[in-house]
Order: sequence, then structure tokens, then C-alpha cells
Amino acid sequence: MAGSQYRISIPPRLARGNSGDHLGHRAGSSLEFLDHRNYQMGDDLRRIDWHAYARTDKLTMKLFREEVSPHVDIILDGSQSMQLAESEKVRGALGVASILTQAASRSGYSHNGWLVKDGITPIVNGKESGALWDNLSFNGNVPLVDQVSRSAVLFKPRGIRVIISDLLWMGNPLSLLTRLSDQASMVVVVQILAKTDVDPQIRGNLRLVDSETNKINEMFVDAQMLDRYQRRFQAHQENWHRATRQVGAIMTTLIAEDIVDAWHLDALIAARVLEVA
Repeated sequence: MAGSQYRISIPPRLARGNSGDHLGHRAGSSLEFLDHRNYQMGDDLRRIDWHAYARTDKLTMKLFREEVSPHVDIILDGSQSMQLAESEKVRGALGVASILTQAASRSGYSHNGWLVKDGITPIVNGKESGALWDNLSFNGNVPLVDQVSRSAVLFKPRGIRVIISDLLWMGNPLSLLTRLSDQASMVVVVQILAKTDVDPQIRGNLRLVDSETNKINEMFVDAQMLDRYQRRFQAHQENWHRATRQVGAIMTTLIAEDIVDAWHLDALIAARVLEVA
């Protein structure tokens, strides 16, 4: 299977601990010493370095490297736009999720799968290989940002959180990513798009149905309208990339039709999410 050739890649800011757990870049409560800093009002008195105080007559705090749980939460966007007619978005999203579960297992990570669709629910067999995930339908119409913002507490603290979505919905990505990154060691955004999302090859009179709201819109599509679409699409993409940088997340975009046959995930390797085992 395609997933058997990959494992989870550890970013430069994470290091492996003696016990096999991973250590993060933030100060936390593990046993590996990281650095000192000056005492600040309200700091935990148990972290004061009294030996340094005896030498310097200054209160300094011991900082320890944060422990990171070897766990991956895989969050699938179950909205209707993922099930775009005549596209491979659903197949692409499920295939990437399956590969991530296999890569996690190969790397010694536990994992769980979640479906965001009018609420967040654990996927049946979500702790098993993604090939065994059952009862998945993509027909949600509640903005994903609202649902994740309310329910990020479901995900395991200090683990890796991967959201798989086309990201083609209204809402502030920074609000979503800030909530998703709370108590996470790492957040990965995998955007799955159809070719027609990126470069729609349409012209003339069209009757369009919004995949999220089912609203019908009659319009004439010409070169000028397509140019406006491309400019708005690029602005949307830039907004997401800016938000991921702000929270220290990783974002990569995959075109579903380009990956569903050979499952070569070079973009995820380049982003250091996966590595060849």
C-alpha cells in the first residue's frame, strides 16, 4: 500500500527524547533542561534555580523542553464542497488520511480520525488504518471554522493535528488555526483542491448551485469574470498562508487529480510532514 513507504517526519524544532517521546520547541514540564530566564511575578516558585540565586543574588527560572505526545489527530472536512461533482477531492482526502494513519503507525504514533460535519464526531474505526474508516459522508453545511473553534478540546494535548480540507469556505482562518493550535505541538493544514477549483475551464451562460448553501445563481461567465475569480482565489490562498505562518503551522496544497493514482506526496515531503521510510 502507498502509506507503507512513508513515516511521520519530525520537524527541525522537534527532537527525540530518551524515552521515545518527542520534545517540542516551547518551554514545558519535561525533564530535559532547556535554558534560564529572569523570574517574573507569578512564576512557579518550584522552578526557581536556588543554586544560581546563591551565586548571583538574582532570581532565575529553570526552563525545560516541552514533552510532545506521539499522537496525530486527523480532522476531515465533511462539507459539501469536498464532494464536488466530477472531481477527486473526496478520494484524495481519504487517500491522504489513510496514508497519514499508516505513516503514524510506522513512526510509533497513535492516531484518531475526526469528521467535521454539522459537529465534530470521531470516525468509526478512527484509531485504525484509514482504509477501514466507515460511514463517511460529505454533506455538511455549517462553516468548519465555527465547529472546530468550539470543539478543539476534543483533540489530544501536545499532539500533532492535521486538518484536511479544500478550505473553500467563508471565515477567518486565523481564528480557526489559533484555536486548533492551542495545546498542540504542531498543526498541519493539507488543502485538497480539484483542478477546476484552481483553473475553472468554463464559459457562457451557467446555472450554478452553491455546494454549501444550495443557493442557485444564474450568470454569464466570460474572461473578465474568470479573472476576478482568479484574483479572489489568490487572495484567499494568501490569507491562509499568512494565517498559518502567524501560528507556526504548516500548510501545503494538493491537487486531487494529480495524486489519486500513484499517491506520490512530494508536497508533504517537501513540507517535512512525511518522509520516505
